[in-house]
Amino acid sequence: MLHWDAAAMMPAGGAEARAEQLATLRLIAHQHLTAPEIGDLLAEAETEGDALDQWQRANLREMRRRRVHAAALPATLVEAESRACSECEAVWRDARAQNDFAAVLPLLERVLRLEREVAATKGEHLGTGPYEALLDQYEPGGSVTTIDRLFDELTRFLPDLLEAALRRQAALPLPPTPSGPFPVELQRRIGMRLMEHIGFDFTRGRLDVSAHPFCGGTPDDVRITTRYDESDFARALMGVLHETGHALYQRGLPANGACSRSAAPAAWRYMKASRCCSRCRSAAAAHFRLLRRRSCARLLLATDRAGTPRRFIGARSASNVV
Repeated sequence: MLHWDAAAMMPAGGAEARAEQLATLRLIAHQHLTAPEIGDLLAEAETEGDALDQWQRANLREMRRRRVHAAALPATLVEAESRACSECEAVWRDARAQNDFAAVLPLLERVLRLEREVAATKGEHLGTGPYEALLDQYEPGGSVTTIDRLFDELTRFLPDLLEAALRRQAALPLPPTPSGPFPVELQRRIGMRLMEHIGFDFTRGRLDVSAHPFCGGTPDDVRITTRYDESDFARALMGVLHETGHALYQRGLPANGACSRSAAPAAWRYMKASRCCSRCRSAAAAHFRLLRRRSCARLLLATDRAGTPRRFIGARSASNVV
């Protein structure tokens, strides 16, 4: 919620204090996750896994993996990375509005330097390369070899598919293009109506505005954002529908994965570890979002008035796709 508030509600003057708050919370969470007693609880629960159901065993496995990743990093690096990311994002919001890349560049370079340090440190701890160490956070067991093989396969068929799509578009009549302006309030009402139509529950979530659309929160309190352009209603509308898809997934996650105190000892140890480590629901949601973003099979083309490609979902240009 602090991240959501920083992006959607917080006044600009609160950025420095919020960066400190988030860094402190990240540090506390890191200390809890890497505490020796958590390792003991996980180990005990793993020895009595038969007492856990399938969902709990999966969460136990994910908690172990998250602990391994956390233990690879010193607390000082965790805190520094969190603070750098928060400070960079705060400056980026204003720099984006002013089209001033130079203003954000030094902070972006600091973030990149720290992320490289994280990757190198995790890679050494996990016995992998730096990229694979970061990849494992979202694609457990993923490797550069697997990714290279995947993109080799895409390279063999994607250029011809792209050319065929472009030829098809060129042969079609131009689609009608509504003319603006499109008032923001009208866009907002239309977006909310569509959200309700596909199942979004506004008693369990809300729609706000931010510099870049995102979805976050918990299954019972889902926050999504979009951004508006009065000359192009499609940007906000597509952002709303995209993030609503994430929100519906978030709403469908188990509301209560913990066991009761009367459960078997292994289940009780699982519950204690779960409370200390936090359940992996947010990690699972992040993993799901990453898989959707990386799916190159969804080659959806948008066109401008001339019928030429304007945007590729998941790519900036044709050269990025191939």
